[in-house]
Formats: sequence, C-alpha cells, structure tokens
Amino acid sequence: MKIYGYSERDLPIEEIVPDSLAEITLVASPAELRRIAEFLLEGAATMERMGATYSHEHLSDWDDSFESFPHFVIAPAEAEAG
Repeated sequence: MKIYGYSERDLPIEEIVPDSLAEITLVASPAELRRIAEFLLEGAATMERMGATYSHEHLSDWDDSFESFPHFVIAPAEAEAG
C-alpha cells in the first residue's frame, strides 16, 4: 500500500503533483468514519469484481455528502500516482 496526497498550497496547475506520504490523519466524526469504511469495503469488492479494468473511485462520487471535503480516492495497488 502506498499513500499519496496533494498539498493545499496555491500552486500553478502545472506544478501540482502527488507526493508520497508517510502518514495520514483523518479528522472525522464516527458517522463519517463509518461511511468511509463502507466506501472502502464496497470499493474493495468492486476492485475484485472488475479486476484489471478497475481504475479508481472517489468518495465524493460514492457519497455526495463528502463533496466539500478533501478528495478521498482509492485505486488498485498496481496503479501508480501521477
């Protein structure tokens, strides 16, 4: 497993690239964490079902109540950020 992220710094679009992260912290309510857990479980099932054709999924596409939150994306281990 790898974790990638983007900074909130104001950079020109051409300078925004993913960076490998050593740690993440989710500051969330118990309800939000349960929804994220559901998203992860369903994403894992979809990933297994679709196999090599699976690309990625966004939490905010799965649950629009996360639309104004930072992007939370899952991708298969074979995928590389960037």
